[in-house]
Amino acid sequence: MNPTAYPLTWPENMPRTKTRSTSRFQTGLAGALKNVKSSLNLFAADSGKKVESVTISSNVTLGENSPTDPGVAFWFTWDGLSVCIAVDRYPKVQDNLQAIYHIIDGRRTELRHGGLHIVRATFTGFAALPSPTRKTWRAVFGFTEGEVCTIPEIERIFKTRAKACHPDTPNGSHEAMAELNRAHEEALKEYAP
Repeated sequence: MNPTAYPLTWPENMPRTKTRSTSRFQTGLAGALKNVKSSLNLFAADSGKKVESVTISSNVTLGENSPTDPGVAFWFTWDGLSVCIAVDRYPKVQDNLQAIYHIIDGRRTELRHGGLHIVRATFTGFAALPSPTRKTWRAVFGFTEGEVCTIPEIERIFKTRAKACHPDTPNGSHEAMAELNRAHEEALKEYAP
C-alpha cells in the first residue's frame, strides 16, 4: 500500500472506532507532532535500526485542523517491517497523534526491558498487510476483468457510489468510502493517458 499524507490512508486490516472517547491529553497539534517525531528518533537510536519511509496520514490540511474524520495513521518501515500505527479513538487529530506518541514510547520501554525480539513481535501486530479479501478496482466498480471502460464511465460510477458509500449516509461507512477511493485511484492510474 502507498500511504498518502492527505487524505487519510487507513490500513485495510484495521477496523475503525465506532464510538470515540474524550482524551485527557492537553497537547496541541504541533506539540503532538513534535512528540511523535522525537519519540521515533529516540526509538531508532535505542534500537540501532533505521526508521524509514515515514508518512503521517490524516485529513488535516492547511485550512482544516479539525476534520470530521480525526483518524491518524503513522506509516513507516523498521527492521524490514512495514508498520502502521493507526489511531482514531479520540475526536481530535492531536489527541490521536499524541496516542501514537505513547504507543511508540511504549515500544521504547519494551526495547529497554525485553529487547529487540519483543519489539519485533509487537510490531508484527502493527504490520501493514493488505487485506486478503481486497477487491480489484474493476470489482468495486462492477466491471468484469478485461472489460473495456472509459474514464467518463468510471467517474460517473464513482460519483454515484460515493453518494451511497459516504460515512454520513445511512448505509455508508469509512471502510466502504476508503475502498471506493482506492479503486478510483487505481482505475485512473490504469486509464491515465
